[in-house]
Formats: sequence, structure tokens, C-alpha cells
Amino acid sequence: MVDVATRIRELYREGFGCSQILILLGLEARGRCDPDLVRSMSGLAGGVGSSGHLCGVLTGGACLLGFYAGKGDRREREHDRFFLMLDELVEWFEKDIGLRCGGVNCTEIADCSLAEAGPLPRCCGIILTGWEKVGEILRKNGAGSGVFR
Repeated sequence: MVDVATRIRELYREGFGCSQILILLGLEARGRCDPDLVRSMSGLAGGVGSSGHLCGVLTGGACLLGFYAGKGDRREREHDRFFLMLDELVEWFEKDIGLRCGGVNCTEIADCSLAEAGPLPRCCGIILTGWEKVGEILRKNGAGSGVFR
């Protein structure tokens, strides 16, 4: 896989939202393609249906945790620390991104200096940070099927 920052930039320029980019990275890391899943993530883009509310990095990050550690069918059980992983993601997002950007909504984050990271366009810096944080949470909890190890 190409450098994650480069891939995020490519996907952003192709018109994908934050939540879609996170799930695309997760799918690509597993060598999978699932347009239906990516399409469903568009409902979170732009802050839940382009409302400007909850940032797609937070909601998409929660979905990415679910992709790797959640329950997928009736015979499965979610990872025993799945809900603790979600709690950690939310707490991190509120304390790190939320405090530094003035909130956790797209409308608050879009103009935040954290949204840009070097050569990455608007919001890509936060997407990259979110991707890395999800990986850290999965590794710490022994989840992620080796993708984040």
C-alpha cells in the first residue's frame, strides 16, 4: 500500500468523505473491496448527512473499530474489549481534537489548523491522526487481524 498520507490525499481528491476514507483504508489494508460498505459510510460524511454535526473521523473511526472488532454475524461475538475501544476513541477525540478545535462537529473542526497537516488538504490531517489512533487502539487490545501490528 502506498504511504497512508498520500492515499488519504488521493481519496480526498476523488471526493470521498472522512468516514469513507477511513473505511476504504481499512478495506485496502485487508485486500478487500466493498462498494456497498463505502457507500453506506457516505451517510456520515460532512458530519452525519452533511449536517455539520459529529465529525466523520470520529463516527468513521468508530465504524472502523467495528469493522475489525465488532460482531459480523449471528455466530460471532464482538471483541471482548470492543466497547472499551470505542470509549477510548471518543475520549481521545473529545480531548485531543475537540479541545484543540473548539468542538467535535465538522463545523467546528473544518477551520481548525489541525485539519491541515503539511501538504495534506483540509481535514486530511485529522483523518490521518484518526487512522493512526484506531490502529493504536486495535494493537493495544490485540485486535485488527494483524493489519495494524
